[in-house]
Amino acid sequence: MDASKLHPDTLALHAGFRSDPATGAVAVPVYQTTSYQFRDTEHAANLFGLAELGNIYTRIMNPTNDVLEQRLTAMEGGAAALAVASGQAATTFAIMNLCEAGDNFVTSTDLYGGTWNLFANTFKQMGIEARFADPADPESFRKLTDDKTRCYYAETLPNPKLEVFPIQEVADIGRSIGVPLIVDNTAAPLICRPIEHGAAIVMYSTTKYIGGHGTSIGGLIIDSGTFDWEAHKERFPLLSRPDPSYHGAVWIEAAKPLGPIAYILRARVTLLRDVGAAMSPMNAFQFIQGVESLPLRIRRHCENAAKVAGFLNDHADVTRVIYPGFMEGEARRRADAYLEGKQYGGLVGFELKGGLEAGRKFIDSLELLYHVANIGDARSLAIHPASTTHSQLSAEDQAASGVTPGYIRLSVGIEHAEDIIADIEQALAKL
Repeated sequence: MDASKLHPDTLALHAGFRSDPATGAVAVPVYQTTSYQFRDTEHAANLFGLAELGNIYTRIMNPTNDVLEQRLTAMEGGAAALAVASGQAATTFAIMNLCEAGDNFVTSTDLYGGTWNLFANTFKQMGIEARFADPADPESFRKLTDDKTRCYYAETLPNPKLEVFPIQEVADIGRSIGVPLIVDNTAAPLICRPIEHGAAIVMYSTTKYIGGHGTSIGGLIIDSGTFDWEAHKERFPLLSRPDPSYHGAVWIEAAKPLGPIAYILRARVTLLRDVGAAMSPMNAFQFIQGVESLPLRIRRHCENAAKVAGFLNDHADVTRVIYPGFMEGEARRRADAYLEGKQYGGLVGFELKGGLEAGRKFIDSLELLYHVANIGDARSLAIHPASTTHSQLSAEDQAASGVTPGYIRLSVGIEHAEDIIADIEQALAKL
């Protein structure tokens, strides 16, 4: 059957693997190995010379990881993918694959706190400048772009602000001047497919909804195969000039026999090889299990989150509910345009009248919900970002990213909605 005609829900179960050729096993095996036997010296030379793709060393590739990469690539409608050790590694590689010292990239202000810190501080120490643009005005990305701008970056459903990013608008601006858009789709798998809206690169923290059970750390980068690197090669010296770390390979040229995968090929054989942030094959196996139930789980997450948001919206101690389905104007238009079937995701934010102390008291009063620095778990989770995930940011930067002193973020799980709401209600009653 032609995989291109299958729905993402079906690809989540079937893409990239049918059965193990050695045993007929239907479940993807865990290839717990460091190395692979070459057929002969010519085979080895071809692999190292990129004349053909295959397994060399698990730091660079692994058959279990390969199934995960193929499956997510098919679900997103991309060309190829790379699994790495964490979502932070995926973000780091996604930028460093295009930027070197002296370069810049333009990023949305609406970011996860760890990403903001990576961009504003760690990349700065590397000589890579992050320029922060207001996603409410897509043209702000163009205004911050110059000849040294290598890419744009954004989160589909930014945590914790939850205002859907204008993917098509910014992607169109970028493509018109030769700048690719990288989209972190961690909080919106299946309910948004950024490549269909013009994104050049999609990335995930697979730790979250992809895995879904809070067992494994990982990340994934997907190359759409649709960005014309060659047409804008002057902007991308890391892809268009000889790479001294790989026998002078020019990645735009080296990838041509293999497909439109220059970007992801360099990420694998240069960055992953040298930095070594490899995903464990056991973790890849766990993510494959998660992917297979993702279509069912994400719908339940969305349904439960809508019910929780409705309850909070009517509560006297809650001053504001941050939820895409309750937004108005342009923010609501984008939510409806980019989140399929008006499924607004599993995240809900809300602000308490009592500010910082009320936020802490609420968290400490929960009994069913877990106090966890994670999202996308099958279990319901809650956190107070101002004192945890965004505590490294200044008050000004917290406000820019959507965090206030009394803000609570919920990652609504797949339990019965009435039980989730009952726990929230009893915690609010103790304020």
